[in-house]
Amino acid sequence: MRQELFELLIRLGDDHLVLGHRISEWCGHAPMLEEDLALPNIALDLIGQARSLYTYAGEVEGKGRDEDQIAYVRLERDYHNLLLTERPNGDFAHTIVRQLFFSVFMQAWWREAVKSTDETLAAIAAKAVKEATYHVRHAAEWTIRLGDGTEESARRMEEAVSALWPYTGEMFETDAVTDALAEAGIAPDPASLEAEWDKVIADVFAEAMLAIPDESWQQSGGRKGRHGEEMGFLLADLQYMQRAYPGMTW
Repeated sequence: MRQELFELLIRLGDDHLVLGHRISEWCGHAPMLEEDLALPNIALDLIGQARSLYTYAGEVEGKGRDEDQIAYVRLERDYHNLLLTERPNGDFAHTIVRQLFFSVFMQAWWREAVKSTDETLAAIAAKAVKEATYHVRHAAEWTIRLGDGTEESARRMEEAVSALWPYTGEMFETDAVTDALAEAGIAPDPASLEAEWDKVIADVFAEAMLAIPDESWQQSGGRKGRHGEEMGFLLADLQYMQRAYPGMTW
């Protein structure tokens, strides 16, 4: 299970690092002061989770790499994050919808991972699930506020949902890695979380007066290192300090 566990930790770490970086881009640019504090704090939660996952990944790999080396000096194709997490911030509506989709999934994932047969992963999950619960509440409240708000805010939310929905299916994809880890009781089968995700999203959308898209086609490829062109620009920003000043630490 060592190789499968390492791959899982890299996937999760990349999800949280990339999305954390995306949300951090709002610092100083949020639509109101309260959000200028809330969004960077959510970003810090995600990056903190990424650090825990990368640290453990380095231990599992056994090649002496620490979280900085794993996070900052890999090539684009070596990142296995969900495509959803790398999507550009767009307007505030896009950021909130992206956060809602991801946070609802991760809340369910962490809740199941608390029962993991791997004690370290279970410990990471026990802390992360508390943070994910806040992330879900924050994103859900804004989704309802904007979706059931003004004509303009509702229009923007509808556009965001339509644009990001095709990236949600990748969260529930399974492969040899997820199958092996689920069978060993180390990590939950992502496909088993889809029904819960669907219900939570449907409940939030009902309050927000938003419709569930009937889009069936889904984007895929992030787990295999195939990314959109935005990922290259994101990494150029994310990796700049470590590339310019090798050896810097968190």
